[in-house]
Amino acid sequence: SSLLNALVGADGLAHTSSRPGCTRSVNFYEVDGGYRFVDLPGYGFAKVPHEISKTWKELIERYLLERSVLRLSVIVLDARRGWMEKDVELRDWLESYGRPYLVAATKADKLKSQKDRHQSLRALQRGYSGEFLECSAATGRGVREIWQAISKIKTSP
Repeated sequence: SSLLNALVGADGLAHTSSRPGCTRSVNFYEVDGGYRFVDLPGYGFAKVPHEISKTWKELIERYLLERSVLRLSVIVLDARRGWMEKDVELRDWLESYGRPYLVAATKADKLKSQKDRHQSLRALQRGYSGEFLECSAATGRGVREIWQAISKIKTSP
C-alpha cells in the first residue's frame, strides 16, 4: 500500500500500517491516464490465521486469472525478508499461467549497512533469473522505473 501511494503521489490514498498484512480486502484505485491499480491482501508475511491466509490466496488467484484486462502484476517483496514461500508460489503461479509480472524489492533503504543491503539483494537474486526493481516508498527510489514498466506494458499489443 505504501508503494502504491508513492506511485500515484498521494499519501493516504491506500491505507497503510506499520504491520504487514494490513490490507484485508481487494481495493481498486483509478488514477489519471486511465490506470487502475488494485491493492490485494499481502498474505505472505501477515500474521493472520491460516484459514484467512488460504482465503486470500484463493481470492488473489481467482482475481489474477479471471481479469482479462489485467496487464501487469507487481510482486512486492520486503528486501529485509527476501523471497517467502508464498511469494515463490505466486511467482510460479503467474509464470505457469503466462501472466506478466514485475518484482519490486522494497525497504532496502531500511537495512542498516551497505553490506546488509548488498547481501539482501544478492539473496533475492538466488533462484530467480528475472529482474527486480529496488524500491522505496519513503524515498521514491524505483517509482519512475515501475512507471516505465507499466507504460511499456500498456502500449504493447
